Amino acid sequence: MADLIGENWLAFLIALAIGIVVAWWVFAASRRTRIERAQSASPGEDVPARRNQALIDAPAPSPTATIEIPPPTPQGLAGVGEAVAAAAEPVRVVEPAGADDLKKIKGVGPKLEKLLNALGVSAYVQIAAWDDAEIDRIDAQLGTFEGRIRRDDWPEQARLLAAGDMAGFEGRFGKL
Repeated sequence: MADLIGENWLAFLIALAIGIVVAWWVFAASRRTRIERAQSASPGEDVPARRNQALIDAPAPSPTATIEIPPPTPQGLAGVGEAVAAAAEPVRVVEPAGADDLKKIKGVGPKLEKLLNALGVSAYVQIAAWDDAEIDRIDAQLGTFEGRIRRDDWPEQARLLAAGDMAGFEGRFGKL
């Protein structure tokens, strides 16, 4: 390699010089900025900038012209209309005889019990009477707990607990 450079050092030097000139020409050409200054009448006088003159001289839009812009389509809100329609339907309310310990239902802890009580659910018979529409309505209000009702089968657990069938409950869902 050293022999090759030693024999052709002049060719390498010329190639390096050409490479530097071409690189300078490419980079310098992309940096060209033209600044146009109007000549002022007197040497100390400020001259206003001439930038955006086309925008300044453009005619103002006519006030009679109207542009219809369609309303934006919300993203990620698919099915909201159905949830609102379900919430607007009359809700079947089962009056409980007394408040039950909802924490006995698998998947319901203290926070979820407080949330259910705030939604008006305080007894097993209420949960046992839920149909699909009621499950969807309550599930939409559970926030981070959404999906637990069907996953843990709360209506079936509530039916067994409301009936007092502890053997059936423990056989299907495990010990309390």
